[in-house]
Amino acid sequence: MSEKDRKLQRQIQEMLDNDRDLRSYSLKANVIDGEVEVTGIVDTLSEKNRLRKKLQDLDGVKGIELGLAISTDGAIDDESVTAEVIEELNANPLVNLRHVGARSVDGTVFLMGTTESEDEEREAVKAAEKARGVKNVISQLKVRPGGYDDESLEAIFHHQVNNDEEDEGEARIF
Repeated sequence: MSEKDRKLQRQIQEMLDNDRDLRSYSLKANVIDGEVEVTGIVDTLSEKNRLRKKLQDLDGVKGIELGLAISTDGAIDDESVTAEVIEELNANPLVNLRHVGARSVDGTVFLMGTTESEDEEREAVKAAEKARGVKNVISQLKVRPGGYDDESLEAIFHHQVNNDEEDEGEARIF
């Protein structure tokens, strides 16, 4: 191992050991030719993603391999994962649960629905990643162009039916 790799490995290990969110996991770092490998177990996908971002910001890192398992305390089934995801989505004020639904299959969470913006979609993904038992998040969310008043039954009807004859001469809402 080169001196440069040894120095980078010490820097990363120190960061792992001192990070208040990661230190309890006893993660181990190894560096070979600037390629960083971190092994261990974390509780959530968001912790794994946060670590990747922190490592990308370090000078001298040429590549990152996270050999991290996402663990839970005891058995957790898809129904429980889905409930945890819904709880996280509900806790995020930037995500409207009337727009976003979730379903878990073997720890992979599928987000479904129609959001009002790309920001709402990003927030939904971030919220889902925080839930216990989530190994991966796949967004199947669609961003609603222009939106419509989802409190108005007439607007909902026209959005779903898209009846051209009733909308002659008016801007159409999709």
